Amino acid sequence: MPTIADITGAGHAHIMHELDVCGLPPPEPFEQIMRALASLPDEAALQVHIHREPYPLYEVLQDNGYAWQTTPLSDGSFMVRIGRNA
Repeated sequence: MPTIADITGAGHAHIMHELDVCGLPPPEPFEQIMRALASLPDEAALQVHIHREPYPLYEVLQDNGYAWQTTPLSDGSFMVRIGRNA
């Protein structure tokens, strides 16, 4: 599985876009994340705040050449940082 280290080195991911999809009903979080990624410049990363771990998203990210890092937060939500593989 790719890691965020794959996208943060070599000048990548210096531009961070943020998206909060907490509390949205399915499939809105997935759809909003995919729309945001479609318009994301290659050198940028997307930081997503979501209320549950987005397991279905991970396979789609991997299949489309993205790396990610998921961090659980103290309130039970998750921060997922996504970017293109270097």
